[in-house]
Order: sequence, then C-alpha cells, then structure tokens
Amino acid sequence: MDKSIDQIIEELRQIVEKESKSGSSLALFAALYLQVTIRVKQGIRNHEFEDGIRMEQLDVIFADRYIQAYRAFRDHKPITAAWRVAFESERKPLLILQHLMLGMNAHINLDLGIAAAQTMKGKDLYLLKNDFNAINRILSAMSDDVQQKIGKASPLLGMLDRLAGRSDTLLVNFSITQARDGAWKSAGEFHKSDSFNSLLVQRDKTVSNLALSLVYPNSRRVRMVLNAIRLAETRDVAKVVRLIAG
Repeated sequence: MDKSIDQIIEELRQIVEKESKSGSSLALFAALYLQVTIRVKQGIRNHEFEDGIRMEQLDVIFADRYIQAYRAFRDHKPITAAWRVAFESERKPLLILQHLMLGMNAHINLDLGIAAAQTMKGKDLYLLKNDFNAINRILSAMSDDVQQKIGKASPLLGMLDRLAGRSDTLLVNFSITQARDGAWKSAGEFHKSDSFNSLLVQRDKTVSNLALSLVYPNSRRVRMVLNAIRLAETRDVAKVVRLIAG
C-alpha cells in the first residue's frame, strides 16, 4: 500500500479546495467523497470492519482510482469513458444531484469492482464480502443525509421524489445499493479474469452509457422538471461544498 488513508484524505481536500475556488462543479463529488473517506477512517478506528488493515487497503486503492482519473483529466490525458462523461459535465447546466450521481456512477459502478478485485488478488474474494456490505450501509446512510443537506441549496429537489415511480428514468431510480450489488458482481468478474483490459473496456462502455442517461434523460417531462429544479438551485459551489461538509 503506497499511500495511507490520511494521505488520500489530504489529496481529496486539495481537490475540493482547488475546484471550489474556481467555482467548478467538480468540487461537489470531491466534497462528498472526502466525507465518505473520513467516515470510513472513523469506521476503521472504531473496529466496524472485520479487517481494518484490509479495509484501508481497499479504500486507498478505490480512492486513488478517482484521484488519478481526476488528475489525468486536468492534464488532458486518457481516462475511462465513464469518468470522462462525469468530468466533462462540469460546465453543463445540471442539478447538483446529477453532478454527484455522475461521480457515484463512475466510481461505484466501475472503480469499486476493480478495487475490490485488486485488494483480494491471489486471495478468496468472498473474505471481503462482509466488509464490502458494511461500506454499503455507510454509503447508503450518508447518501440520504447528503440529499437532505443539498435540499437547502435546491429547494425544489423534492419534486424528483414525486416524479419517481412514474418514470423509468435512471436519474430518479439511481440506487447506491443496486450499484454496489453490481460492483460486487463486477469484482468477481475482474477477480477471476485473465483479460483485465478487455473486461475494463466492456464494463466502462456499460457504465458510461448509464452516465449519459443521467446527463440526458430520455423523457421530455423529466427534462422539464429538472430545468425547473435547476433554476431554483444556488449556483454557489462553495456554499454547496460547505453544506455537504456540514
């Protein structure tokens, strides 16, 4: 393990500060992910996982995939299609929630399976299952909390809840639990595969298509609702970052 979780936290803080100062929406997912990583660190200290050392290794590998993708994007270097859709959407007129979901989509649906497989390379993947599920519970709880927090910056966000159930649009049905279930299946595929690159290309294509569905909902009615919600949202990125951190 080349980095510690403390180093990861510091690198995430630097990204949040840099992007927040420039008013870029890329600060939003970075701010959320910083809080998640701090929470995982607390969980390790509080012995919430079966193997704290292994959990830190997973967390570092997982987080570093995001950090390296972010740096490559800023340096105009090749990155996965899923992250490219997320990062290139920074100047698009999207909801705060959409920006967060784009980051979660790329990181959970693509990166998490890879990180889990790499953490357990040469070992039985199922030894990680309980701790994998423990992080799932942490993320689900934090997701609900963050949605309430950003509601202060997006007063009409509740309209999406009323829209859910009457639409098959990914935006209103995005589920962290389902994403992580898919990530566990993906971890198994990467863990046993001898063709990492070809499997990565295949998985990346699927996840990037999901990202495009988040950016471009296929329902005209949904697009109208999103536009109305966005018009009422604050454009102050620094304010939203503070709400996420609060």
